[in-house]
Amino acid sequence: MNKAVNHGDNERGSAGTKFLAALAVILLVANAGYNYLPVAYSAENFKAEMATAVLQGMAMPGKINPVDNVKARIQKAMTQNDIPADATMDVKQAGNAINAHVVYTKDVNILPFGIYKYHYRFDEVVTPTGFLLKQ
Repeated sequence: MNKAVNHGDNERGSAGTKFLAALAVILLVANAGYNYLPVAYSAENFKAEMATAVLQGMAMPGKINPVDNVKARIQKAMTQNDIPADATMDVKQAGNAINAHVVYTKDVNILPFGIYKYHYRFDEVVTPTGFLLKQ
């Protein structure tokens, strides 16, 4: 009843190879997330600070120039969020609203050793909404 089962040489040892391949894929995905997530987080944080700067710039009382105030606030947010120095910022007053437009590109190493770099492009126009625009 008991039969000896003979396995061929090609049927042995594949578990270690599969484990190493799966581990390599997991490490590559973890490296990509480790490098990409801080860039994406700082961009979203910067977008929120841009919206706050535009809204607060419009609400400033007195003789303060709202465009200069918004530019100063956005410049401060740029330094706090590691935005590249070559970023283009354009703040304009359109009627009774202020528009802020910021564009930059940041390289993100997705694969280790610089094999593949993703060019994260940030292009955001912020215009205020809400009760400040109503006449």
